[in-house]
Amino acid sequence: MNLILWRHAEAEDTASTDLARQLTTRGRKQAQASAKWLRARLPDDAVILASPATRTVQTAESLTDQYRVVREIAPDASAADVLAAAGWPDGIAPTVVVVGHQPTLGHVAARLLADSGASWPIKKSAIWWIESRTRGNDEQAVLRAAISSDLI
Repeated sequence: MNLILWRHAEAEDTASTDLARQLTTRGRKQAQASAKWLRARLPDDAVILASPATRTVQTAESLTDQYRVVREIAPDASAADVLAAAGWPDGIAPTVVVVGHQPTLGHVAARLLADSGASWPIKKSAIWWIESRTRGNDEQAVLRAAISSDLI
């Protein structure tokens, strides 16, 4: 399985609720750059999961209109919630993109790649691509890519 963690792009600081915060002009540009990079690499059968927050939906929409809003990966989600929604390590699909939030995505990356309870910093609109594989009887997570929108 390929699990792609995509943090939402830059959003406004305030709105009527946290879930209502929208992308800024800069955030829309970040999302477009990241989406272009992903679009060139994603298989056609990739499943896109987005938090119900407006900023994550707008980030996902920069890639496609074929995404699912998943309440379980909202801003207060745990790493376990995200992994369950994606079906890690077997996957609900061979490739799952999770458009979500910090610190949750940082918790997922640290847990999978270092068996750590820390939350690694993930920049806005950054993409972390993690692949599951089996070596002997050992289930492993391998980092395939980690890139931020300013490097694309």
